[in-house]
Order: sequence, then structure tokens, then C-alpha cells
Amino acid sequence: MAMAEADLSDPRRLRAEIRAGRFDAPTAGVGGDALQANLVILGAADAADFLRYCQANPRPCPLLAVGAPGDPSLPALGEGIDLRHDLPRYHVWKTGELAERRTDIADLWRDDMVSFALGCSFSFEAALSDAGIPVRHQDAGRNVAMYRTNIPTRPAGRFSGPLVVSMRAMPAADAIEAVQICARYPLAHGAPVHLGDPALIGIADLAAPDYGDPPDIRDGDIPVFWACGVTPQAAIVEARPDIAITHAPGHMLVTDIPADRAEAILTGIRPTIT
Repeated sequence: MAMAEADLSDPRRLRAEIRAGRFDAPTAGVGGDALQANLVILGAADAADFLRYCQANPRPCPLLAVGAPGDPSLPALGEGIDLRHDLPRYHVWKTGELAERRTDIADLWRDDMVSFALGCSFSFEAALSDAGIPVRHQDAGRNVAMYRTNIPTRPAGRFSGPLVVSMRAMPAADAIEAVQICARYPLAHGAPVHLGDPALIGIADLAAPDYGDPPDIRDGDIPVFWACGVTPQAAIVEARPDIAITHAPGHMLVTDIPADRAEAILTGIRPTIT
């Protein structure tokens, strides 16, 4: 089936298209109302420290699931998920440097690898749209804009670094409603961490994001910033593990979990390292 004919609102069909190499774009606006996830894969020697880092920084790193060592599936998040194939694009890090950009990581997989799925702000964008709040990067066919800030995260073991935020510009009159809507999605970063002047959080130029695409900002808009699941990639740069694999910013794992029911479905699942 050609990509144009595939139902990209169905998470399983979307993952099949990704696995077949027919979809390699950002996942904003696809997958229907499904919960989307950031991905971090580390060797077992670094996994306990990274779990502690996530627990210390739940806003940018809301834990959804942790895989067993060597297991590329995450059955709590979807039937048949295989993390070696099911994201549109991956980044491969070696000693803190971005070494490769890939669409498949099967040949890099090791028996000691531990996978972490973290909530993603794409998960609440359908709710913003349903409320009539513009999601301008989707309208423009762009990736969301993401920025490193001057806000430090809480260190854990070898992991530390700055908070990364995603930004959505919207009319000032919509910002309070956006806060109220997103607060209902704690597993997708929850409410914004900052509204207004980007310089107050160390962002010099909104037109030059550190990740993603330049934003579409219109007269009367204000910038609204959410904690972002790219934050662990900044921590990987600081920690310099021998190898780490992440999603490419904006290219997420789309799960089978409805975003508006995620907290109820995943309550009681406590990610641990065994």
C-alpha cells in the first residue's frame, strides 16, 4: 500500500508504514489521538542512573515504560512494537557526540540495551486543535521548534544538563485555555513551564531553534513553552555514555494508548530496572 493510501490516524498502521520505510516525517498530527513517546536507549550500565534522572525530572521526562534488557518491545504501550524499526528517524550518540542519523537500528541492537519511553507534547495537540487553538507547526507542515534553556535539570549520577523546551505560538487570548487543557496531560509534559519573553529562560532568537524548524509566529501571538523530551539528549551530551540511541527530535514512537486515557491506563505501572 502506498503511503498516500495508508490510514496514518491508526497507530498500528502508522507503525507498519514506518517499519516499511514509507513514512519518515515528524509525527505531529498523525496517529490520531494516540499517546506519543520520546525514546532513549542505553546500555545496562547507564540505565539505573538514567532512570533516576527521569524520576528527578518528571516534567521533561515523564516515564511511560522501561523495557527489559535486550528486549526491543514495550508491550505496555502497544501490541507488536519493535523499537528497532518503529520510529521514523533515530539519532545514534557515541561518547556524547551525534554520530549517525538512521531510519532503522536493528544492526546496532545489543543484548544489554534498555529502552525508556517518555511522554511527548504531540499527544495533547489534538486537544488544542479541538478547542480551536492553533497548532501552527502542523498547519505549516513543519516540525515543532525546540530550544535549550538556561534552566538546569536536577542531576542524577552522570546525567545532567539544561532543560529543553518546545514552543507553540498562539494568540494571547488562547494561552490560559492552553494551560488548562495541557494540565490534564501530565504524561505529555503537562502545563507549560513558561509564557512570554524567551530571554527570561535563556533563548536569544526564536527564529533559530536548537532542534526542529523555525516557528510560524503571527501578530498578536505570544510564545508558550513546554518541557520537552529532547532534554535527555542534552543530558546524553553531558554524560557521554559509550552509546545511546534516541528518537530524532519530532520523530516519535506512536503508541496504542489513547492520550486522554493514558494516565488511567498506565497508573500502577512503575518503571524499574531489574
